[in-house]
Amino acid sequence: MEINFVCLPFNELNIYQLYELLKLRQEVFIVEQQCYYLDNDGKDLQCFHLMGIDKEGKIIAYARILPPDISYPDYASFGRIVTAPKVRGKLLGKKLMEEVMSRCETLFASIPIKISAQSYLLRFYESFGFLKVGEEYLEDDIPHHAMVYYP
Repeated sequence: MEINFVCLPFNELNIYQLYELLKLRQEVFIVEQQCYYLDNDGKDLQCFHLMGIDKEGKIIAYARILPPDISYPDYASFGRIVTAPKVRGKLLGKKLMEEVMSRCETLFASIPIKISAQSYLLRFYESFGFLKVGEEYLEDDIPHHAMVYYP
């Protein structure tokens, strides 16, 4: 599958990119997962937005990359990892994560990364070098674990 990744700070997103990435996040995290929460949490303004764009110009994969101290003191982070339902099963999630890790390395060098991972994805994140820390907890009524990566 042909995909082009673009990573922009919030102030460089155009209104069409912003609309599309918010639509994809809502489609999956709120509607598909039936999880009602405030997606616009105030952090987007300080983040980098990694968009996987297909040959038609549509965002089919997305991740939000957070600089250190936005979500966790002394850690960079990322979240809102999502692929469009129509492209699932094509290993796009793996490509997206490879790009996320590459961008984190470029943007934050040797700063450790901490994430809140849905528990069913622990093995996926472990395959990228993340370690589970602490006990499972509920976030928006979905089981999660804290995970860290040390470059």
